[in-house]
This record gives sequence, C-alpha cells and structure tokens, in this order.
Amino acid sequence: MKKDPQKKRILGWMMFDWASQPYNTLLLTFIFGPYFAEIVSNRGIANGVEESIAKAEAQSLWGLGLTLSGFAIAILAPILGAVADSSGRRMPYIYAFSILYVIGAGGLWYAAPGSIDTVLILSFFIIGLVGMEFATTFTNAMLPDLGPGHELGRISGSGWAVGYLGGLIALIFMLCFLAENEQGKTLIGISPILGLDSAEREGTRSVGPFAALWFIVFMIPFYAWVKEDAPKPQRQVSSTRSGLCDLIRTIKRLPRTPSLASFLGSSMLYRDGLNGMYTFGGIYAYGVLGWTVVDVGIFGILAVTAGAFFAYIGGFADRRFGPKPVIRTCIIVLILAAVGIVSIARDNVMGMPIPEGSSLPDTAFLLCGATIGAAGGVLQSASRTMLVRQGNPMRMTEAFGLYALAGKATSFLAPALIGLFTTIFQSQRIGVSPVLGLFVLALLLLIWVKPQGEDKSVWASAD
Repeated sequence: MKKDPQKKRILGWMMFDWASQPYNTLLLTFIFGPYFAEIVSNRGIANGVEESIAKAEAQSLWGLGLTLSGFAIAILAPILGAVADSSGRRMPYIYAFSILYVIGAGGLWYAAPGSIDTVLILSFFIIGLVGMEFATTFTNAMLPDLGPGHELGRISGSGWAVGYLGGLIALIFMLCFLAENEQGKTLIGISPILGLDSAEREGTRSVGPFAALWFIVFMIPFYAWVKEDAPKPQRQVSSTRSGLCDLIRTIKRLPRTPSLASFLGSSMLYRDGLNGMYTFGGIYAYGVLGWTVVDVGIFGILAVTAGAFFAYIGGFADRRFGPKPVIRTCIIVLILAAVGIVSIARDNVMGMPIPEGSSLPDTAFLLCGATIGAAGGVLQSASRTMLVRQGNPMRMTEAFGLYALAGKATSFLAPALIGLFTTIFQSQRIGVSPVLGLFVLALLLLIWVKPQGEDKSVWASAD
C-alpha cells in the first residue's frame, strides 16, 4: 500500500527540523560555543589576562558574532520572504541557504586551539547560522499547507520534537565518540574515533563537519517528499519589485493590525531572552561552575531530552487550548528558571551558603537547564502556529520573514546586555540577569494579542 502523499510531505517537512537542529544543539549551545569560549579565554590567560576578564572577553566575542549574524538576518529575511511570496517559490531559496549551512558548519574544523583565527572562525559560524535561519524561515512558511488549521499545532509540535530528537542523538554521538575532555577521552572513556588527535582537539573540532554531513544526509527525505506547486511564469524583476512593494505595505499596515504587531513585539523579546539563555548557557556553566565541554554536553542531553518530550506534549496542548495560553505559560516558567540560574554559584544556591565541593549547584543548574529546554521547545513550536493565526494567509512567507526580522531585530540586545552587566559587575552570574526583563516585557505585550488573530476582513481589504 502506498503511503499517503500528504503524510509523506508532512514527514519530509519534519525532517528539516531533524537535519538542521544540530546547528543549534551542537554548534550554538552545547559543544562548539563552550569550546570557542575555552580556547579564546585560555589564549587570553596565557597572554597575562586575568581569568575572569578573559572569560568575559570570550563571552563578549561570541556575542559579537551572534550580533552580526542577527543584523544580516533582520535586514534580509523579510525582503527575501516577500520576494518568495511574489514568485511563488520557496524551494530554490532553501537549496541556496542549505549550501551556506554546510559551508559555514564545515569551516569550524579550522578552530585549532593553538592557532585559532577568531575572525575566520566567527565568519564561518555566521555564514552557517545565516544559512540555517533563512532556510528555516522558508520551511516554516510551508506549515499552513500541511493540514487544516486545528491540526497545525500538533504538526508543529511534532516537528519540533523530531528536531530535538535529532539534536539529542547527534549530541550523544559527539560526546561518546568525538568530543574529548582535558584528558583526551570522550564520555565513554575512549580516544576520539577515526584517529583524530585529541591533543589538537580534533574530536571536538569535528563537530562542524559532523553537523554539515548530518544535514546533507537527512535533508534527502525533505527534498524527495516536499514539493511545491509550479508557479505561474513571470519575470523575476517583476517578482522582486512586487515583493518589495508588498513588504513595504505590510510594514506600514502594522499599526492597523495591532494583534500581529503585538505578537511580533512579544516574540521579539521572549525569543531574544530565550536565545540568550541558550547561547550563553554553556559558556555560563564553563565560567561560573567550571564545567568542561563534556560536562556541558551531558547537561545538553538532559535539556534536549526535556525539550523533545515537552515539545511533543505541547503540540497537543496547543491543539486543545490554542497557542496563546501555551506561550504565556512557557514565558512564566522561563522567568522562574532565569531567577533560578542567577541564584546559582559555586559557593551558594538561592543565597544560601553551601559546603565546598557540594554538588548542589550542579544539580540545581541541571534542573534549571531541563526546565529551559522543556519550556523553550514548547514556546518555539507554539509560536509557529500562533504566527499562522496572526499573519496574512496569502503572504505567509512574508509573515515568517517578518517573524525572522522580529527575532533578529534586537538579537544584539541580549548579548549586549549580558556583556554590559558582566563588565559592570565583573560577574558572569549577574551578567545573564537582563533576560528576566525581556521575558517580563514580552508577557505584557502578549496581553494585546488576539488568540485567533486579526479579523479576516483586514487581510481581504489589504489584498
């Protein structure tokens, strides 16, 4: 019996999350980010810089790379989304940005500990991150075509869970067979496989090429099963001009679509706060608790497992209650988790002194990380379905382009605030506290978001 073509299309669409998630899990958060901070700060310490300052400088440099990529995405995402809507094509853009993903991830191999060129490595990282984010924008815009409105929450949640599962398996493989600790051994006590030199950290550095290869292999089902209708023949120049004009009209119309505008503003803040927690979580654990890359990876396994499970469960909650209550609950949970994190230090937890050598800070941080992973997975999944309700159904790629713009327009804010607070207070622990304010503001803006979005007459008059 042949498989239902629509079911194959949905499965293929979910495989993009599976294929692309390792960029977030392995490179951005749990393996390469902490490794980059370690080798950059060690170089500073070797040059006579005080340890706490060297770690803060490494954190700031990592934040600079994220800020630059954020600017590129913020500027180009809505423009490309509008052009894609006018031309009726998304797949060519996904192909193109997939290539950037592979080039950027593969280039991280050159982050050798003794001779790292930070400009080159950050350039590769930015190229790959931009490719991943843009490909995600066009893939997300396909969501409304995958099923009826009441099923989109379940489909989005299941897709996000599939992505987390892929990231989890990739992370476990890296920790068991490639990423080495200070003794040159992986999590299971062996040297990195394939004859990789642990003295040169080749096992950990292979995370980039590994993520690139993972993406290439698992994008095959996506390209095989996800098809789009043939567009009407038209000149590209006309498509580009039409798309840009439509984008300008959409932006001008935002004051007349307060629900959409409020959601974009709220999502801008809570995603910025969440990304700040994801991005600096591993670096924070390295600097404040003294964790190794392998320790951070184990932490990642717990966080990603929680994210996968709750993203799946959250999809059903989205279908039952709608995305707005789900988003609101997740933001509240993240606020509590953020309070927990800034209350953890090696010598105290929640302001209470603890004996030297106690494992309580590590346990508390693991619990906070699992909470962030769980709430973050549900939050991002529900945000996709919320945007489908808020955006113009005839301009959905453009809507996801604006969503990407909202997510990146202030992407510099969390890194900049974290860097500023870290510098002022000379404390990485206090440095992450600004994310609390971002979550609180996001919660307030959510008040003006209509659960079902704008009245359809608004979009009818716009078209």
